[in-house]
Amino acid sequence: MMQGLSLDAVFVERGVSGSKPLSDRPEGGRLLAILKPGDVVITPKLDRLFRSALNALDVLAQLKERGVSLHMIDLGGDVTGNGISKLVFTILSAVAEAERDRIRERIRDVKADQRKRQRYLGGIVPFGWRIGEDGTLIEVPEQQLAIQRIFELRRNGLSLRAISASIAAEGVQLSHEGVKSVLAAAGKRDGDAPLPSHA
Repeated sequence: MMQGLSLDAVFVERGVSGSKPLSDRPEGGRLLAILKPGDVVITPKLDRLFRSALNALDVLAQLKERGVSLHMIDLGGDVTGNGISKLVFTILSAVAEAERDRIRERIRDVKADQRKRQRYLGGIVPFGWRIGEDGTLIEVPEQQLAIQRIFELRRNGLSLRAISASIAAEGVQLSHEGVKSVLAAAGKRDGDAPLPSHA
């Protein structure tokens, strides 16, 4: 209203990551498809519309070519109008992308630290472990012995199904897919004690 604009349609993108290019989102794609010369796209914040500086600049170029304005409330108005607006838009798009990358890195580092300290991060509890009262993963002795046996049999060249059958005969029930998960949890550290998997 302050800018003399009226809303003809509202697009709400729910449950879709802002990291996806605008055209790849259901509502984003619908918005871009119906725009015509003279239209104005209004968004409250830059990072609600874009998380990638490259995608932001690409969409901005497309809108300008089609005669469509992009109005961002947090940037004070039309970012397609002049060179200064575009400069600010470019810088802030890059900052938004960098912040997204930093958040991803922090999450990855925290998860790596939690894994190192054998903290349970959710999902299926890996074979050979149980969850302690404080949320740490605690070894289950008999299952740890079975894990060592799995590695021994694998080094001897047995297939996943053969390993599963062999440890079943020894009293441990684990499918060939379970055997595969146990081997994958140790990565490629052949012969080392397996590490807990929290995937």
